[in-house]
Amino acid sequence: MLQKPRKLQKGDRVATVSPSWGGAGDPELRWRYEQGVKRLEEVFGLEVVAMPNSLKGTAFTYENPQARAEDLMEAFRDKNIKAIFCNIGGEDSIRLLPYIDFNVIRENPKIFMGYSDVTISHLFCHKAGVSSFYGPAILTDFAENIEMDDYTRKWVEKTLFSNEPIGVIEPAEAWTSERLEWIEENKNKRRTMTKNHGYELLQGTGKVQGRLIGGCIEVLEFAKSTVLWPEREYWNNSILFFETSEDHTEPDYIRYWLRNYAAQGILQATNGIVFGKPKDEKYYGEYKEEILQVMKEYHLTDLPILYNLNFGHTEPKFILPYGAMAELDCTSKTFSIIEAAVE
Repeated sequence: MLQKPRKLQKGDRVATVSPSWGGAGDPELRWRYEQGVKRLEEVFGLEVVAMPNSLKGTAFTYENPQARAEDLMEAFRDKNIKAIFCNIGGEDSIRLLPYIDFNVIRENPKIFMGYSDVTISHLFCHKAGVSSFYGPAILTDFAENIEMDDYTRKWVEKTLFSNEPIGVIEPAEAWTSERLEWIEENKNKRRTMTKNHGYELLQGTGKVQGRLIGGCIEVLEFAKSTVLWPEREYWNNSILFFETSEDHTEPDYIRYWLRNYAAQGILQATNGIVFGKPKDEKYYGEYKEEILQVMKEYHLTDLPILYNLNFGHTEPKFILPYGAMAELDCTSKTFSIIEAAVE
């Protein structure tokens, strides 16, 4: 069982960090960061502080993984900080590993949230025995042009600010992956939304429950065979969650990686899998084919799998708390988190 952090309340002080890419500190993107911070302040009533190295820009951030790790450690250590929000993902936060003190995280459980390459930081928390939150980031969801999407805002409130069970997570009515340049001229331009067709059941029957574990499937590859890779017990009776990044990973790789999970015995140990909406819905059908092929190869055609959920590299999104008990109902094609994520 992972430790649950305490819920957020209006007036709480929260920190922003850049554990991966440092673009939030680049002069041409600073407006975007400030827009995201403004939403934390005005929509959620939080007091926001930037950790000392988090806004020093792309070059500094890349060259100084130790400074990024120091920000993370100090944010956990500081008793006045009640939650930590990541500015954005990236692709090299595995470089922070030598500088992480897992005891600091273990002794100071608090809300930590982000997605994509932040998967690695979630595994830092997981190794420390603390539940963290696979969800929105400052530069993307919080800084959405005009206003935050109501769907994202709802799940932030329900997941982080309430100690009631989260409940059924309905599909978003519409989605977008449109790439509008992050320039101030676009600040008041909304991205084009597309009608969402909801969750899709790929296989399985009945209802299963399990504790959530997973992340961005490409980033999880960085962690395999390191001290971060969760021990076997955490995969047993789990519900896996996987999603793909903006790299538009070729479908073959989904097959290769899932075969590895089968070779490790992880697919055989889990109770079900949920897959996020592919970025731009590119390879939407191809990914399904690869997933189903691997299930056939390993005689796992009864394993419940739900596809096209609104998390990861898509907007809007809900939040997945690591270690929380979730339920996948094949009959109703519903996904629920059946306990509170915070205390």
